[in-house]
Amino acid sequence: MNTQFVVGESSSSSSHLSYDVFLSFRGEDTRKNFTGHLYFRLCQVGVNTFIDDEELRKGDVISIELEKAIEQSRVAIVVFSKNYASSSWCLDELVKILDCKQRLKQIVLPIFYDVDPSQVRKQTGSFGEALAKHKERLVGAERKEKWKAALTEAANLSGWDLRNVADGHESKFIESIIKQVLQEVNQTPLDVTHYPIGLDSPIEHILLLMQSGCEHEVRMVGICGVGGIGKTTLAKAIYNRIFLQFGGSCFLSDVRSKVEELGLVKLQEKLLHQILKTKEFEVDSVAEGVNLIKARLGSQKVLIVLDDVDHRSQLESLTRERSWFGSGSVIIITTRDEHLLYGLTTSEIYRAKLLNDNEAQQLFSYHAFNSLSPPHEYVELAQNIIKYSGGLPLALVTLGSHLQGGSVEEWRYEFKKLRTIPHFDIQKILRISFDGLDDNTQSVFLDIACAFHGCYEDEVTKTLNACGFYCESAIVTLVKRHLLQRDQRRLVMHDLVRDMGREIVRMESPRDLGKRSRLFNPQEVCDVLQGNKGSENVEVLVIERQALKGVNLSTKAFQKMINLRVLIIDGESHIGGDFELLSKELRWLSWKDCPLKCIPSNFPAEKLVVLNMQGSNIQEFGLNLQYCRNLKTLDLSYCKRLRSTPNFRGLRSLETLWLDYCSSLKKIHPSIGSLDRLTSLSFGGCKKIMDLPSSICQLKSLEYLDIRDCLLLQTLPDDIGDMQSLIYLFAFDTGIKQFPRSIEMLINLEELHVGSQCLEANGIFSRRRLHHIESLPIFISELGLSYCDFSEADIPMDIGSLSNLTILDLSGNSFLHLPFDFSELTLLMYLYLRDCQNLETLPSVSNLENLKILELMNCEKLVKITGLDKLHSIWMINMLNCTSLQNPFNEGFFRAQALSYPSRKDQKNELRIFVECNEIPDWFSNKVTAPSICLTMPTVHNNEYKLLGMVLWFVCDFFHPCNVHFYVTVADIKHSIFEWSSHTNASRSGGKESRVYYICCLQKPFDGLKMKVGGKIAFKEDAAKGIVKKIGIHLLYLDQHGNVTSLPAIVDHSSTHYLQRLTAEHIDDNNNIPNELPHVRSGTEDINSSLIKRAKF
Repeated sequence: MNTQFVVGESSSSSSHLSYDVFLSFRGEDTRKNFTGHLYFRLCQVGVNTFIDDEELRKGDVISIELEKAIEQSRVAIVVFSKNYASSSWCLDELVKILDCKQRLKQIVLPIFYDVDPSQVRKQTGSFGEALAKHKERLVGAERKEKWKAALTEAANLSGWDLRNVADGHESKFIESIIKQVLQEVNQTPLDVTHYPIGLDSPIEHILLLMQSGCEHEVRMVGICGVGGIGKTTLAKAIYNRIFLQFGGSCFLSDVRSKVEELGLVKLQEKLLHQILKTKEFEVDSVAEGVNLIKARLGSQKVLIVLDDVDHRSQLESLTRERSWFGSGSVIIITTRDEHLLYGLTTSEIYRAKLLNDNEAQQLFSYHAFNSLSPPHEYVELAQNIIKYSGGLPLALVTLGSHLQGGSVEEWRYEFKKLRTIPHFDIQKILRISFDGLDDNTQSVFLDIACAFHGCYEDEVTKTLNACGFYCESAIVTLVKRHLLQRDQRRLVMHDLVRDMGREIVRMESPRDLGKRSRLFNPQEVCDVLQGNKGSENVEVLVIERQALKGVNLSTKAFQKMINLRVLIIDGESHIGGDFELLSKELRWLSWKDCPLKCIPSNFPAEKLVVLNMQGSNIQEFGLNLQYCRNLKTLDLSYCKRLRSTPNFRGLRSLETLWLDYCSSLKKIHPSIGSLDRLTSLSFGGCKKIMDLPSSICQLKSLEYLDIRDCLLLQTLPDDIGDMQSLIYLFAFDTGIKQFPRSIEMLINLEELHVGSQCLEANGIFSRRRLHHIESLPIFISELGLSYCDFSEADIPMDIGSLSNLTILDLSGNSFLHLPFDFSELTLLMYLYLRDCQNLETLPSVSNLENLKILELMNCEKLVKITGLDKLHSIWMINMLNCTSLQNPFNEGFFRAQALSYPSRKDQKNELRIFVECNEIPDWFSNKVTAPSICLTMPTVHNNEYKLLGMVLWFVCDFFHPCNVHFYVTVADIKHSIFEWSSHTNASRSGGKESRVYYICCLQKPFDGLKMKVGGKIAFKEDAAKGIVKKIGIHLLYLDQHGNVTSLPAIVDHSSTHYLQRLTAEHIDDNNNIPNELPHVRSGTEDINSSLIKRAKF
């Protein structure tokens, strides 16, 4: 691996040099003439120059002061005169200078003052004579050889010969030297930021990117992210770290604006001038500039940063090809538009990240209070503003500086204003990305910002396409420009980006609200509707629950909004009158908790794409669906009074139908089979449905079917195997005892969940006896056969051959062992065997290299499990109430290679274990019988050991229903909390359990808190709980040979006062944990709650 960019002396100290120039010369030759004049001129032009005092030149070896001065200089000028080599002092200086050239990348400029460079190079003439006079018995042969090598090396460097420059005129000669020196010393570090919070980790990450590949390759690195996230700051910091390692460097800042102001040609000129340190040529055209860059820089190792690039032409004109630059060159590009980086590999792109809570608090507090944290009276307000900023450095710096010095009351007023009108400086930066979008993408962005934040992408896409937009293209662009993110299948925006869009809409008509294109502010919506101020401009209207509370509206309030496309009503808004007055352009209508008993027949639904009446009071569907030819999504979930579905005939475009938890629903109209395009159908929680019409098997496009919790449903249609497109079938907690044999014909089925998912209140398992399934479709990836009371004979034999399986849930069954092994289940990630009370043995899990969760709780007869130390991806094991199983978690388990990062396939840095044990193991080196522990980290010399990780072992009350809150305190000033939720259901209580937490420290645990050698670290349980009885901490280190070992820390048994003080500082009077502290939540996971959930398609 190339280590060229590992931070060393040259990069870390480059911005802290004491001198620009160090002058090395023979005093008696040139001090009072040439060198004196050169020194005077350097000082005159502002170059900080070191020239020694004769008093320093005593003895035969150069002083420590001179060595330090050489090391602390950017440039060394060596004036070779006739008697230079007669001074051992000068020669030692030269050796030191060339050492700094090699080690610290110091620039060396030789001057040949009335001497022939060949005499210096070959040590002839006066230089040969001078060296001969140095007696070897006094100076040593090795030292003398170093002098000769140094003279040869220096003479081969590019420099000045007085005889060949300016016809020997010293004054002109000095001016040419001054010009060159100024070009060198003006290559100074860039100003980065006064408070470099959160930079260390991304700098290290990007330097690692640069180390990949061959040392002689030209590396390109792209840094992308939303405006204000710190891309430029990060690029400057990296530039400062490494620029001295290159023959030339150039940081082209704000390329986007400079191109608009000056044009591409001027930027090409600037690039060439800065790297070549000359202005002796001009560029007439972009094409000529490209050729000049290729010709002049093709053999040079250069560092180029193009900051804030926003168009492909900028890259094409400045850094199109890697071949334009010499080997070892580095090109760094920052941009808001990730699409511009398509020529880079994935490993060459760094997506800038928001600050975590800890970093955000520090950055804001520095700018607002000049301290690490806010004063007590400002804490709540500061945390609200930090939360509003969402980890965006621009917002934290801007708002912190803006609020600095204000009173608490002034802060409240300002924050109230910010929620409606974003700060101008933040708005200005974020809007740059918006202004670069085309009209289509701008419209889609504003619709999402004002109405669709958090909505499903497919529903938004269908709706906006029906409005005449090209939504897929717009979303791709917005994601690439970091104005939009996908969270699962929902569309989300950073709050400040969303507010930027809303502010753009507000500024369409700051005073006349009814003339804006989109209305969403509750107070403003109420004002427009009550005052009948709407206009044809309004296209999107969002009525939040509190906007019309207690207000009765007439449909006449909407009459002027003839172009209304999107209407979202949240809450029991009472709207009466003629619904035909609503806009005929409606594509999206969402009216949750609608109080109407019937959807009026004259409702304008011809262009509707999405109709969401979730939780409504409707009893029947008065609207004739034959007129809803464009309707794609119909959501009637939680309509508890709906007894029967409407007639679906004529609804040819419908793709999604949700009827979840319609608790009165009994009848499903057989016309449901005519929905040719239906892909997603859910009756989950419809407890009165007794059968499904056979016509449902005609749904050839159906991919998702959910009938969970339909308790009275006894059978599935025999021809369910005809549903050839079905991928997901959720049928647990139903009355079904026997599945049709045709289920084997569902060749595309990937997820099947049957049986039961719940326990009775008294802890007795609610098993529903299900006849065994003969065989399973071969492509299944998720299989749940839980609480079916299956024996070994009932388990489908072909489970062991389902090579695509990632989730397997066989919880609550009666088998003694599994009739298959895991040898072919290499993709398995989640294995649930909870409550298998008769299970005695398990096949080895050693080949389950992708397994993340192993759930074995309440397997009371289990006596053996092997291969746990081979699980490279594991991050949760639950063995609570496995009373026959010997505790497998010894010191060897935690030393296993599978737990070490980066050998772990899953990049999580922790492992959580639940095991029944009432003692901290003897091999733990640091343990106390108390709910808290404080210790001092071991002292490690010369990086002999590297902290690998720590094992935290807590002994707690058995199956305690409360969560365990812990303070993790490092260096007494940075704080983090992690919360461990048990979420366990037990058949008994009493006794103790152990909760074990393995944390890999090669990454940055606890939100990046740094555990320094000899530093203090403390773990303290929330005093209000009193659950934890004992704590142990075991520290694991890697030695220089890669072996894992443990080192003891110093436990502070007198730390009660220290921990009480921390508790007092960070718990309020009600024993609440403050919001301002970051959380790392962990706990046992349940497939019921985290993996089997309603999906929308």
